[in-house]
Amino acid sequence: NSEVTLMVFSRILKYLDYHFFSRHRRGHGIHSPFVFDLVSRVFRNKTDPEVVLMIERIRKELLCDKRTIRVLDLGSGSALMKSDLRRISDIAKYTSVPAKYGVLLANLAAEFGRQGIVEFGTSLGISTMYMASAYRDSRVFTMEGCPEISTVASDSFRRAGFGNITLMTGSFDDLLPKVKSKVSYPGLVFIDGNHRKEPVLRYFSEMVEVSGNKTVIVIDDIHSSDEMEEAWNEIKANENVSFTIDLYRMGLVFFRKGMSRFDYVIRY
Repeated sequence: NSEVTLMVFSRILKYLDYHFFSRHRRGHGIHSPFVFDLVSRVFRNKTDPEVVLMIERIRKELLCDKRTIRVLDLGSGSALMKSDLRRISDIAKYTSVPAKYGVLLANLAAEFGRQGIVEFGTSLGISTMYMASAYRDSRVFTMEGCPEISTVASDSFRRAGFGNITLMTGSFDDLLPKVKSKVSYPGLVFIDGNHRKEPVLRYFSEMVEVSGNKTVIVIDDIHSSDEMEEAWNEIKANENVSFTIDLYRMGLVFFRKGMSRFDYVIRY
């Protein structure tokens, strides 16, 4: 329909803008030693291929799963899936992070996630498993609003043997106090699952309250809509933020005291 066509066209224009103005994927031209090391080493790390194969095998099974479940959507909803009755295969196709970004989340979890990981929006659990794979003794607290999606994700975690994932079902606002009581100063936070400006800014503020100098907050789909771009711009301007990295799909937020304030745009 016309709404989806306009959305796709807008994303193409935004991506072209990002492509032409982003810095080199190998870190060339970046003067900050910390950011150069992050881009040249962490972004390009190779995640254990066996882990990637296992998670991608589960993704493939989900993409072939034609069962229909009733989706309770507490977030912004989907522009591509309007009905609350959805096939698991469609949810896997349209909401799970691609393998490329799953590997990035695993690398970030390996570098920063030892003190604990918090995820807003489990969906079918692909991103959760990538982050949980970095350190099996690091706890991942992940929140999902839909009970039936949560059940599917829980089954995937069990079959994959991840014992370090705590899956919580309900609204993020109701679950957040419990999460914050369980993990102080998380190393990595992944905000996904509600792509609207006001909730994203609220969740970000909640996480800033418990973020330490080494916490990294990752926000998904920062250019998916005008609303999300507005949220991203407000986050970049937050007084607690030391620097940000825009990877087009995801935005990374850092709180490193003493580092030069800058907003990087880097090709990934």
